[in-house]
Amino acid sequence: MSGDRLDVIIFGASGFTGKYTVFEAVTVLRGLRWGIAGRNREKLEAVLKEMGAKAKKDLSQVPIFIADVNDQASLLEMARKCRIVVNTAGPYRFHGENVVKSCIESGTHHVDVSGEPQYMETMQLKYDQLAREKGVYVVSACGFDSIPADMGVVFVEKNFDGVVNSVETFLESGIKEGGSGGSTAGLNYGTWESAVYGLAHSDELRGIRKQIYPQRLPRFYPFLKPRPLVFRSTEIDKVCLPFPGSDRSVVMRSQRFLYDHDKKRPVQMQAYVGFSSWLVAGAVILFATIFGLLSKFQLGRTLLLNYPGLFSGGLASRSGPSEESMERTYFKMTFKASGWLKSDRLAESSDQYTESPTKTLMVRVSGMNPGYGATCVAALSAALTILRESDKMPSTGGVLPPAAAFSKTGLISELEKHDHGMKFEILANK
Repeated sequence: MSGDRLDVIIFGASGFTGKYTVFEAVTVLRGLRWGIAGRNREKLEAVLKEMGAKAKKDLSQVPIFIADVNDQASLLEMARKCRIVVNTAGPYRFHGENVVKSCIESGTHHVDVSGEPQYMETMQLKYDQLAREKGVYVVSACGFDSIPADMGVVFVEKNFDGVVNSVETFLESGIKEGGSGGSTAGLNYGTWESAVYGLAHSDELRGIRKQIYPQRLPRFYPFLKPRPLVFRSTEIDKVCLPFPGSDRSVVMRSQRFLYDHDKKRPVQMQAYVGFSSWLVAGAVILFATIFGLLSKFQLGRTLLLNYPGLFSGGLASRSGPSEESMERTYFKMTFKASGWLKSDRLAESSDQYTESPTKTLMVRVSGMNPGYGATCVAALSAALTILRESDKMPSTGGVLPPAAAFSKTGLISELEKHDHGMKFEILANK
């Protein structure tokens, strides 16, 4: 690549997630040449001023590029100015594809923080071959969706000392005591909008997946059955529901890639989210049911988008969460893995075990400010890993989920370095 390119450009830098990515870039990208891009120069300059003050660093000399998702020429010009674009401009189903196309055409790598399976899998279907031909990595889900889950499974397998059959994940989140209140919202409007349209078009996924994977995986035993709709988990002592995010779809794509390319036995996975009581879980089911019904027709989507606070129980708002509440928000994702000891390893990845799993491992991935701290650090750490360790990544490029791209790299160590990074730890090994 040309030596006069910047290392990284943060695209969508004046958006909610984008501006906090600029703040984290001060430390994560230290020593690299980076810039920012978006539609409005005044807003971009304001972000540099605000985040520079927050980071106690003069950012006035950070290069600014004007680029618009609806102007392909401007996107191409931006992509040609750097080695990798960190794309924070969602919803990606509307704004993502043109950026991906421009990056591939320019020979520029691309990471984003999408949690939208339809977008991610459509990009894989349409651009994986071209990205490999161009030597470009396009890696989505590099934020809270779904680095903890996908790299958590990598961490599980590295520490299992055997063969993993299945993993169940249990997500907990909350706000630490203290502070003076402020906005109770946990999501900014862009994240809410992505969720509305993602659920509205979830029926597209089956057709996309049939095209990406015309041949189904062999069925591996014992089969990991989903748990009941509502149950109390002994693993985290919470009332749990199925987790509706992109974690399972991302992990399944990574496991399929590692099976196809490395002949590794795929890990089965189910994802759950925990709540403090049956009452809270019941309220979540009620809101989720209303959300699901309304998202399926135009008037309902309009209501959801116009009144995010009402239909999310105060979780989402147009103004987004306050900085204070973000800083006090924590997450813990507990993994329960089961499988067989190293001595029981089979000859071929497609062979079947005849006995029940003989070993379990419990691990946890945790951190603070998952939506706008850990997400930003994870995206920048993914970009840094591509720049530094592409020799440890598969092939010469492609459209990949995180674990497929980074399973042999030092991404986990990089994530653990930073204040808003993530901690990976072993809880119990039996």
